[in-house]
Amino acid sequence: MREIEKKTKKLNNIIDALSLHEDPSSIAMLEEIGTNSSIDVVREMTSRALVRKNMEDSLKVVISNKGKGINDLSTVVAMSTINELLSLENKDMAMKILSDTVEGEVEDDVKDNARSVKALMALS
Repeated sequence: MREIEKKTKKLNNIIDALSLHEDPSSIAMLEEIGTNSSIDVVREMTSRALVRKNMEDSLKVVISNKGKGINDLSTVVAMSTINELLSLENKDMAMKILSDTVEGEVEDDVKDNARSVKALMALS
């Protein structure tokens, strides 16, 4: 058990470092490695990191993509992402991406999730 905790802490440090990195390629790296992981904890940490970046490209990953962020099949990942969105100090970019997703040409379930999260954010 101790070994798993060490690996999780190291992974969390790597994800945090990428989330602080200002190079746009850090978003691609987080998306490719983190949001596509088969491990829920990795997807959860990655989605939260992408939200904390609070940039258009990072928010699109967790809001507009089927199977990622708020659209993840794991309720833990989806709710963690939603909670991170709700805790943003500046919600302007997230609200823009949510609106764009609701009005865009994405699958209905992605639109429905975006619409629900947008309503929650408007109330927070």
